[in-house]
Amino acid sequence: MARSRVCNMFMDATFSHLLLLLLLLFLLAVSDVNGVASHSIIKSLPGFPGNLPFKLETGYVGVGEVEEIQFFYYFIESETNPEDDPLVLWLTGGPGCSAFSGLVYEIGPLLFDYANSNWNSPTLTLNEYSWTKIANIIFLDSPVGTGFSYATTLQAYNTSDTLSVAANYDFLRKWLLAHPKYLKNPLYIAGDSYAGIIVPVLVQEIANGNEVGLKPSMNLKGYMLGNPGTTLHDDYNSRIEFSRGMALISEKLYQSAKRNCKGEFINIDTSNKLCVNDMEVIQECLKKIKHPHILEPWCEHIYSPSPKRLKWYQRSPITEDSLDILSSVSQPPNNNQLKGCRDYNYIYSYTWANDQNVQNALHVRKGSINQWKRCNKNLSYIKDVPSSFDYHRNLIDKHYRSLIYSGDHDMLIPHVGTHAWIEALNLTIAADWKPWFIDGQIGGYTMQYSNEKYQLTFATVKGAGHTAPEYKPKECLAMIERWFSDYPL
Repeated sequence: MARSRVCNMFMDATFSHLLLLLLLLFLLAVSDVNGVASHSIIKSLPGFPGNLPFKLETGYVGVGEVEEIQFFYYFIESETNPEDDPLVLWLTGGPGCSAFSGLVYEIGPLLFDYANSNWNSPTLTLNEYSWTKIANIIFLDSPVGTGFSYATTLQAYNTSDTLSVAANYDFLRKWLLAHPKYLKNPLYIAGDSYAGIIVPVLVQEIANGNEVGLKPSMNLKGYMLGNPGTTLHDDYNSRIEFSRGMALISEKLYQSAKRNCKGEFINIDTSNKLCVNDMEVIQECLKKIKHPHILEPWCEHIYSPSPKRLKWYQRSPITEDSLDILSSVSQPPNNNQLKGCRDYNYIYSYTWANDQNVQNALHVRKGSINQWKRCNKNLSYIKDVPSSFDYHRNLIDKHYRSLIYSGDHDMLIPHVGTHAWIEALNLTIAADWKPWFIDGQIGGYTMQYSNEKYQLTFATVKGAGHTAPEYKPKECLAMIERWFSDYPL
């Protein structure tokens, strides 16, 4: 009897431990689904004929103490040699612009087929100049509230530059743990526009993590920035010099404003009448110049006919309200006026990404967002990194490579301002200003800088705007392919 009681007690204890183990495994599985392993391979997409000829994965990675932030990502495996090609984390600017912009309008494998699209049913085609031909790319909807990324608490929607960097680092660590085969690939952090603030800080965080032994150790090789914001005051201030160089204002007006405003064109002393007068003339000269590309038409039909008067250096972008109105009608308004207006192209993304069939295909969690927006202008976001310049300066003491490129017709973040802060790093000039070529034509101009450890390549892309790959995809693919291979541009 005693032996029987002992056996029963043993069996009860074993059964209890088994239940506990099963419960633990279940909790781990649930945690994995909500965290690092919630991903799906997408074989086809609405609007694209047939199966996708590349590997597309979408998913969520939970970050934060209780994974209250759920980051959505698109991952496209390299179409050439995924085992050895670089792994790129791509961050779109804004802050608040979806990674979908980078994927479909800039460097990803898909484009909207405008010629064959209906207003309410956009179709997709392949981008022959996709960077995924030579790299594995993670397109991340960051910060939280961007694209399909969401939070499980209201408090978690409050974010900032520094909080966004921490969340991005957490994301990348978890993503790599769930995809360990990419740990050996050369890793590059990349992005454009406002990501110029975020990327250098994130690179610094990764470098620090590697140095103190945080796992997984990342094979970080460098970073890439296109049309990057760096010190926004200086970036905007450089628009006057850019305007003078592009003959948008006269040499006489430029010299007068430079003298009367003492080189300060943003924080103007309103009691300085000579400066105010010059800036009013400048504003008149620039008020209908398209900042993302100065040669493209001003879209009067989309921008309000009686726009709110902005300071000269502020962008007058197409508004979210305008996009919402235009995307809700059955036919494009005044098609002749829309011709040549690039902003019109962005509306197709609203129609496509808000289609429930599309969200089902992408495995977007139902009820996680109210409405998808290409750029969410209503983020609860604090810009607490006024400049990323010091982070660039810190990184020049490490064994990294960087590529900084600018469209030379971009007035949002002019190349002259970008080149000025690069010069201020006081690196050694390894190769002075010279043209780089594609198909026997000048693709832009480039300089190379270095010190004992660090290499920086600066490049302009001739005829491109903000951002460069949207306007000159062929040239930008050639540029990045050469740079990845460590060839001169």
